[in-house]
Order: sequence, then structure tokens, then C-alpha cells
Amino acid sequence: MPESDGNESKKPDPKKPTPPNMKMPSRGVATWMVFLALSLLLVVVFAKGFDSPQQITINEFRKFLDDDAIEKLTVKENRIIGVLKPSERYPATGTRKFEMLYLPQAMDSRWMDRIEKKVPDAEFSVAPRSYWVEFLIAMLPWLFIFLFIYLFVFRQIRAAGGGGGMLGNFGRSRHRVTSKEHVKVSFGDVAGITEAKEEVQELIEFLRNPKRFQRLGGRIPRGVLLVGPPGCGKTLLAKAIAGEADVPFFSISGSDFVEMFVGVGASRVRDLFKQAKDNSPCIIFLDEIDAVGRRRGGNFGGGGHDEREQTLNAILVEMDGFDTSDQVIVIAATNRVDVLDPALVRPGRFDREVNVSLPDVQGRYEILKVHARKVRLGPNVDMRRLARATPMFSGAELAAIINESAIIATMGNKDYIEMDDLEEARDKVRWGRARRSRQVDEHDKKVTAYHEAGHAIVQVKLKDADPLHKVSILSRGPYGGATFSLPERDRMVYTQEYLVAMIQVAFGGRIAEDMFFGEISSGASMDIKQVTAIARQMVKEYGMNESLGFVFYGDEEGEFGMGRRPYSDSTADRIDQEVKKLVDKLYEQTAQLMSTNRDVLAAIAEALLKYETLTGDDVHAIVRGETLNRPTISDILDAEQTNSGSPVGKARPAESESDAGIDLGGGSLPAPG
Repeated sequence: MPESDGNESKKPDPKKPTPPNMKMPSRGVATWMVFLALSLLLVVVFAKGFDSPQQITINEFRKFLDDDAIEKLTVKENRIIGVLKPSERYPATGTRKFEMLYLPQAMDSRWMDRIEKKVPDAEFSVAPRSYWVEFLIAMLPWLFIFLFIYLFVFRQIRAAGGGGGMLGNFGRSRHRVTSKEHVKVSFGDVAGITEAKEEVQELIEFLRNPKRFQRLGGRIPRGVLLVGPPGCGKTLLAKAIAGEADVPFFSISGSDFVEMFVGVGASRVRDLFKQAKDNSPCIIFLDEIDAVGRRRGGNFGGGGHDEREQTLNAILVEMDGFDTSDQVIVIAATNRVDVLDPALVRPGRFDREVNVSLPDVQGRYEILKVHARKVRLGPNVDMRRLARATPMFSGAELAAIINESAIIATMGNKDYIEMDDLEEARDKVRWGRARRSRQVDEHDKKVTAYHEAGHAIVQVKLKDADPLHKVSILSRGPYGGATFSLPERDRMVYTQEYLVAMIQVAFGGRIAEDMFFGEISSGASMDIKQVTAIARQMVKEYGMNESLGFVFYGDEEGEFGMGRRPYSDSTADRIDQEVKKLVDKLYEQTAQLMSTNRDVLAAIAEALLKYETLTGDDVHAIVRGETLNRPTISDILDAEQTNSGSPVGKARPAESESDAGIDLGGGSLPAPG
């Protein structure tokens, strides 16, 4: 007796033995087999219909008999079907087949004898046939056509609707339900947004123990709006709330409500909230709520009954219909809270707004630690240094850094991730992959080296600028070179001294080109944009100009989001003059500073041409008059090739060149505010 494999459902039926290699066709394969069979049958039916016999009269039939032109003949109850002999005398019919209808009582013995004499092989089938048989034969092709339409049109539409009726299924909600057994995210997986986690703790307590709040008559917020830039963890925080509360999680995007049919979005909203109430306590998560929650009445068409507004009205009505005992909490996420309808964010609907902002240096450190638990790190990895080197990075970008570093270390055949891999991954995530194979003209390379050296020397000499991290002339993304800072802290406000230092550092590249080559290039285009933006903000928005004083001259948002200038033309001219005066003054000061340190600037540029990338310590050593003696990249590759005795197959060591940025290809300093 054969041993059981522990899966009774897969045992073969002893009455119907199945070959060992035969597999039952899947449902999809079986459907296509039926489709092919019906298609072939339809082809046969229509092909037969295309070769239909020619209808003739009794006189024509008599002539065919007299001329002995019939090759084959079949006599049935009320018609005669025949085939003419191949002959040029009867080409006008277009077919050799013919058919003649007759009355049975008219077919006497004289006709039968005449037919037998002229066509000896004639078949006689004059037995009466049932009317229902004739009817079924006539209707059979149409039955197959209707069956085909039902199987491959109506059923496909019903499947697209999700079951429960053909057209009615368009109104069914397309949410994804994650049961409490499958919600694996907890607050331990969420880092960098401590205040946001603390603010939603009471939601978890309400879902766990609602009677605690009902005892004093309190009502938990019906809706919580998570606001923040993309990638900051809004969706992750909502999942963590569901995981901590141990309740089902209904998630849907705002765009899933909108369909080609009018009224479908509102129907889906009603269906979603109905299912949520049936499964309470639970959480409804509406991602990208601004897709349907935009301010009403702002469309240029003037109409107020479009699909989006009907969907928004349905959401408003459903959120008003909650009882205190429903135990359904709606969590929505958006990065455009400014465009939401006021009726949506009023108390009683989305009562609370939780700001999920970009993490600070401590938050970035915590996020990096969470994602680093899944990888193997080397002994030289300094997560705090990496957290300092990634200002304005979101949680999603930090997760991408850890993942990219693991890929880079794997491609380098390393046993663990090193600090160089993390820095290279950081640069790749923010600015793209380094293009080390790019062929650069020698003159352009020299101009780039002096340009970046100009940024570096100014940044080192100014006490109010961020510390220099590294400078490189390796091309990365669209940029030819880069100078990077390593901020000592996250800045919540910008002092006038710091903004002035930012402007002067941006001047360094253009001044160095003019000083050593007597020419200027387009490489400073980003520097110019950066300087102009900072200078205008200082004059117009920050009140850092004595002539214009403590007045805000920024643009006000008008109707339909269009900007409106709240000051006169003469004031606009004064603003332009003060911006130009500030820029010219700082340009002269920076040029004087660089002229004093001309020899040091040249030494930094020559070191860049030799080593391609210099760290902040290297630059400080050159400023002190020391000489760098470390091997170049070419020396390292030549040594590896000599030791191995074969061409080098590995890429050159990773040399990252990025940070919160002083310059990328001529200057990419993020403007404050």
C-alpha cells in the first residue's frame, strides 16, 4: 500500500486514473479552451452560410434535368437540393449548389421517375421532420453567438466590477482590507516622528477601550488628518496605529473613488463606510485625500456637480453620520492641506491635524537605526555622522540609502556595509550615480577644479558657514562637480550672518574662474539662482534691509492661486535696487577674500585635479600648508592590477560627493524658507 503524502485533497481518484504527468487545466486555461472551441464553431457556421445554395424555380430545375447538368441531387420532404456539373453553361449563378422548394403533393410519380432517369444517384429523403428540429437547427448559430457574448463580455464586465451584479459593481468600494492578524507594523517600526506618535496614542486607547472615554462623556476625534511632505511616514504611521490597536485596516487612495461613470465615487464612499461600520472597531485610511477633497467652487468651468464634488459631499455626509459608539476612525493623509475644502477639516469631521514633518538629526538617526536592523554593518559605520550628513532627507530616502548601500557593498564583494558605501548610497539617492567613465575635456576639468576650489576656500575661511565636508570634480547626475557641507545642527531659523555666508560661498566658483582664467562660464548658473533667491528673501520677507525696513513684501495668493503683488511699482524698483546693492557688496568682499588666499586656492585646485575628491580634513591640511601624500585612484588600481597579474575587474572605490549641499555643478544651495 503506498504511503500517504499528507495531502488528501491531492490523491488521485481510483475510479478515474490520471496519468502521472497530467495536470488539470486551470480556470483561465479552461476558459480560453471554451473560447477557442466556440470561435471555431462560429467560423464553421458562418462559412457554411457563406456557401448557401442558389434558389431556383421549377422551370429552371426542369431545364437542368433536360440538359443533364445535375451531378448530385437530394430530394427531401419539401425541397430539392442539388449540385451542378462543372460546366461553362451555368456560371451566372455564382455557385454550383442550388435549391428548389416545392409542395409535397405536387411531387407525383412522374417527377420521381424523371429524376431517377436523369440522375441515377439521386437520394430520396422525404420522411417528415419535426418542426421543433427545424427550429432548433435554425436557432443554433444564434444561441452560440449569445453564449459567446455572455461568457466573454458580460462576465468580464462583472469581474471588473468585483462581483454582485454587472453595472452595480462599479459602485463597490475598491479598498484593501488588512485584517488585524496581518497588520505587522507597530510603533517600534516608526521612528523620527515622536510627537506625531504621542498625539495618536489616544486613538489607540479609544479603539482598545472605548468605555473609558464614554464614562465621562468624551468623544474621540472622528477623523485625523496626517499632513507632511512625501516620504515622511504618513502611511506607515496609520498602519502602526492599526497594528497597535489590533483592529482591521481599510486603506484606499483618493483617486480610487473617481470613475468614468458619474456617481460612482459617491457610491463607493457609501459602500466603504458601510463595510467599515459592519467591521468596527476599525480604521479607514484615505491616502492622498486631496484627489477628491479639494476646495469646492474653484473650478474654472463654474459647475458644481462634477464627479469629484459629489464624492466629497458623500465623504462629508458619511463622516457626519458617525455615532460615538461606531468605533470607526478615519485617518487621511495629504501633502496639500492648503487646497482641502474647509468643510472637510472643520471640527466634527477631521478634528485633528497631525504634522508629520521631515525628521531632525535625532529623528534621522532613529530612522537609520530602524532600517539598519535588516543589514550587516561594518565597524567603521557612524550612524550619527550619516544623520548629520543628510539634512532635509525624508524617511523614505533614508530607507533607500540603507538599501542602496547594501547593494553597493554586495557588488563590491564585501562582507558588510562600510561607511564609504553609505556615503555613496546617500549621494546616489539624492543626486544620481557618479559618472566616472565620462570623458571630460582637460580644460573643462581644470575650470571645474578651480570652480569647486573657490567654493571650498570661502567655506573654510568664513566662520559663519557650515563646516566643509568634501569637494569633488567627479560628475554626478547633471552636475560636473560638487562642494558639500556637513551641518553641525538642524537650523530652524536662519541668521543674517549665516545667509550672508551662504551667498559668499556661492560666489566662490565664479570668482575663481575669473581670477585664474580671465573668463566666466555657464557653470555658475545654479549659483546665480541661489544667490538671487536668498538675497530677495532677505530683502522682501526677512526684513534684513535698512532701507525697506521691517515690512513684508512677499507676493500674496490671489483668486485661483494666482499671485498678487501688494506693493507699488516704485517699491518694486527699490526692492530690485536693494537686492542688486546687497549682491554687489558681498561679491566684492568675497573677491577680496579669495585674492588674499589665491595661492591656497590654487593648491586646492591642483589637489582636486590629482585626487578628484578631497575630504574636509584634506582641504584644511592644504590650508595649513601641508602636502597630501596619499595614493591617487590610478595608483590604487595599478597596484591591484600588478598584484593580481590580471586586468582589474572591480570598479574604483566609491567616492561620495554630496550633502545638504553647497554646490552641485556650479552651486546648488537650498534657499531657506
